[in-house]
Amino acid sequence: MVFKRTIEEQQLEQTSDTTMARKNMDTTCKLFYAIYQVLLLRQGPIQEFNLTIRRHGTCFEIGQIILHLSRNHTVLRLTLDLNNLLLPLSLFSMQQLTDLSLKSCAINRIPVFNGFGSLTSISLEFVYISIECLKHLLRVCPSLKSLKLITTDDHIWGDKTFRIMDFFKCLPVVEHLTTTRYFSEYGVNVSVPEETSTSLIHLKYFCSKEMRVVERSGWTFLFVLIQCSPNLERIKLEMNTEIDTDVDDCDEEFVMFEEYSNVWLEHLIELEVKDFKNCKTMMEFLKFILARSPNLKKVILLTWMNNKHEELEMLTILLSSPRASPVKIIVKNRCRAQP
Repeated sequence: MVFKRTIEEQQLEQTSDTTMARKNMDTTCKLFYAIYQVLLLRQGPIQEFNLTIRRHGTCFEIGQIILHLSRNHTVLRLTLDLNNLLLPLSLFSMQQLTDLSLKSCAINRIPVFNGFGSLTSISLEFVYISIECLKHLLRVCPSLKSLKLITTDDHIWGDKTFRIMDFFKCLPVVEHLTTTRYFSEYGVNVSVPEETSTSLIHLKYFCSKEMRVVERSGWTFLFVLIQCSPNLERIKLEMNTEIDTDVDDCDEEFVMFEEYSNVWLEHLIELEVKDFKNCKTMMEFLKFILARSPNLKKVILLTWMNNKHEELEMLTILLSSPRASPVKIIVKNRCRAQP
C-alpha cells in the first residue's frame, strides 16, 4: 500500500506540474497577444522598445512583435531580455537601430542583410553566440562606437584560431569597450600577436570586469589592447579578488611587465581599480602605468584594507615611484566607510 500511495502521489504531482505549465503558457500567450494588440492600436511613432521575458515564451511570438515593429515603426533603441530564447531573425530587419541591448538569449546565425548602418551601441550580456557570428555581427555595424560584451565560460564558442587582432579589427571606430575576463581568456588562449597595430585608434574608454590578478590572459589582453589604442583616456579594472586566494604565490610566475616596455599611454587621464588588492602584481602594474602616462591626472583605488598601516605603506611606495605626471592617487577604503 505504501508503494501504491507513492505512485499515486507522483502521478498527482506530475499532473499538477503539467497544469501549472499550461497555465503559465496560457498567461504568456495572453500577454503576447495583449502587447501585439496595443502595438496595432498605436498610431504615433515608437522609437524605443523594451521587452523582458520571465515566463516561458516562443521565438515565434517575439518574432511577430519585432516584425511588426520593423514594418510599421522606426525603432531606434531596442532592449530584449529573452530568458535564454533564440533571437528572432526578424530583428535583422530593423536596420534603422542606433542602440541594441540583448540579454540572456541565443544567436544561432545571422542572415544575409544590409547591416546595421546606424547602430552606434551594442550591449551583449550572457548571449550565447559563436565567435564567427560575433565577428560577423560587428563587421556589419560600421558606425559602432560602444560595445559591452558580458559573458561566462559557456557563452562564447567556436573558431579555435581566433586571434585578438581579428576581434580588434572588427571595431574600427569604437570609443567605449567593456569586456569580462572570460572573453579575455578565450581571446588569448590560442594566439598572442607578435606585432600589433593602432587598430583601436578611436578607443577612449576600456573596462574589464571580473579580472583576476593571477590569470596571465587578462593582463595580456589588457596590454595588447593598450598597444592598439594610442588615444585611450580611461581604464577601469573591476577585480575579482574573491577567488584570488593565491595571489602572492603567483606573482612571480607570469607578470613580466618588461615585455611591454614600448607601451606609452600618451592620453591616459584616469585609472580606476575596483577591489584593489595590495599585492606585488597590482603594485607593479600601478608603477608601470604611473611611469608611462604623462597626462595621467587621477588614480582611484577602491579597496578593503583592514590595516591602516598597510594602506599608508602602499601610498608611500606609489608616491615615491617614478611618475610621468603629478597624478593624484585616491584610495577609497570601504572598511573605513562602514559604520
